[in-house]
Amino acid sequence: MKKRNLLLILTLTAAVAFAGCGKDKDKEEEKSSAPAPTIQVVTETPTITTEPEAPVEESREGMYRSELTNEWIDEALKDIRPIAVMVDNEKTALPHYGTSKADIVYEMTNSTLNDGITRLMCLYKDYDSMDQIGSVRSVRPTNLVIAPEWNAIVCHDGGPFYIDDYLANDYVDHFSGTFSRVDNGKSREYTEYVLPGDMDKNFSGSSVSKTYTSYYKNEPHFNFASETEPQDLSSYSSAQSATHIALPFKHNKSVLDYDEATQKYVYGEYGSSYVDAGNGNASMAFDNVILQNARYVKFDDNGYMMFYAKDSGREGYYITKGKAIKITWTKPEDDCAATRYYDESGNEITINTGKTYIALIPDDAYSGLTVE
Repeated sequence: MKKRNLLLILTLTAAVAFAGCGKDKDKEEEKSSAPAPTIQVVTETPTITTEPEAPVEESREGMYRSELTNEWIDEALKDIRPIAVMVDNEKTALPHYGTSKADIVYEMTNSTLNDGITRLMCLYKDYDSMDQIGSVRSVRPTNLVIAPEWNAIVCHDGGPFYIDDYLANDYVDHFSGTFSRVDNGKSREYTEYVLPGDMDKNFSGSSVSKTYTSYYKNEPHFNFASETEPQDLSSYSSAQSATHIALPFKHNKSVLDYDEATQKYVYGEYGSSYVDAGNGNASMAFDNVILQNARYVKFDDNGYMMFYAKDSGREGYYITKGKAIKITWTKPEDDCAATRYYDESGNEITINTGKTYIALIPDDAYSGLTVE
């Protein structure tokens, strides 16, 4: 009995073992009968996508880009503070000298009397290269709030007592009534000019620094477009044509007309072409025009006034290359902080390399502005 059971067990074990080996063999046969995988041979070099490299900023030996215009100027000027010269814009003061070479020109109403007579504030970086600037006239509080944006030294001849508190600010530097007199056949108030050597004499007789002070923000005042890809306002859906601009300044009737050949806005006033007698009778011409709708306060019955140069969300225009867009402008409470300009989407605007004209227009006259 025991022998028969043992024989049965051995027989069953052999059957199981055979069956197991048979299943593995079937798998191997299945594997061997499966089609071989297809191998694709790449004969072309694959395309690899990479991010475009940022453009390399051009450099020129011994030169740097001006913080006022983005133009290439002598590197020796890099730390030199600009000057802001108050230029009389009464018709009797004409012709002006050196104004067409200013980097930035501000024009604003100087008085509520005389149909809102304007005054120019001309900023120069390379003032030592100038033969004559002026004529020089008095300053107003508004100018002493704007000039610190540039850490500029204000050059003027006096002003009403309303300027005293502003002149007392540590960040305001100025020279007053310390420039040359030129016999031009006019009354004394129209005879003061900045001539070669005048600035050096002023610096040597004062503690005013010729180079930027600690109050200078040392940050871009404007966002400048690349000269190879200038700002074209046509990309804005709201852009409008702007070949003629008539400012609502009743006294001198300032205008800016677009010259297609030069792509600049040429200044005129008093119903005629503008003349800079100190630069071959050239006109003032600008690559950029910025117009600011500004509130103001009237101090007294003598017409003395002041713009609220520090304000927020005020409307205006940026104009270049025959086109205009509406903007808003903001200047914080810090006098040394730059005025910023924004497009309708709230992005800070980009302006073109070159000279800039900026006008502060009284809010109650702004509706008389013509941009067409």
